Amino acid sequence: MKLFWTTFLLAAVLLVPLVLLMGYRVFFTKNGRFPNTHVSGSAALRKKGIGCVQSQDREARREILQESEFKKQTNNQ
Repeated sequence: MKLFWTTFLLAAVLLVPLVLLMGYRVFFTKNGRFPNTHVSGSAALRKKGIGCVQSQDREARREILQESEFKKQTNNQ
């Protein structure tokens, strides 16, 4: 049991400073925020027209729905 607590305390002593260092911008700067790592947060990717898969899928589904509604309207007239 003593080995468990020794290992636990050693892990905690090593992990706490690492978490604080990784979150330096969030914890210690004024108005700190996590960086936006999403595809839409990159100006270079937006300029190239690259978007996230979820947004592209949503847009494709919207276009398909609009086409099918247009076909229904033209068939009913």
